[in-house]
Amino acid sequence: MKNKNYMSLLIAVTVLITVSCSPMPRYTKGGNKTPIVLSSKSKKKSNTKSRRIPVVSNPKLSYQQSWKGTASWYGKKFHGKLTANGEIYDMYSLTAAHKTLPLGTVVKVTNIANRKSVKVRVNDRGPYIEGRMIDLSYAAAKKLGYDNLGTAEVRLQVIKFGDNSYKKK
Repeated sequence: MKNKNYMSLLIAVTVLITVSCSPMPRYTKGGNKTPIVLSSKSKKKSNTKSRRIPVVSNPKLSYQQSWKGTASWYGKKFHGKLTANGEIYDMYSLTAAHKTLPLGTVVKVTNIANRKSVKVRVNDRGPYIEGRMIDLSYAAAKKLGYDNLGTAEVRLQVIKFGDNSYKKK
């Protein structure tokens, strides 16, 4: 009986070690190579703070569409850590985190309050706080003039869709 319990424990530990040592999906090859395309079907004005950007199949419409929402920024706590696409986060570069846009997408972000704008590249996923549409790097927030405020109401417009690719290690 003691030997049977020992074998069961050994198998359980082996399985746990194997599972915990496997790579996270965001750092592996592959992924969805088809870009997500944004919809212009949603003309109705609604509370965009918690609304996801819908997906459709006509890319021409998405370049003409813009979305309003709340932007936040992230800095020192994440500086030097891996982003979703495998790059090292640099708070002084013009990058952003978005939940649904393909990695590598370039977006123009305009601060509605002061009309300052900046182009950023999506290289991470987030924000994970409800009501926020995009997380910008510290440098991007500084260029938009809200680095001392924490959040700002912004307009997003896609400039170029990314290929959603991950960096190889």
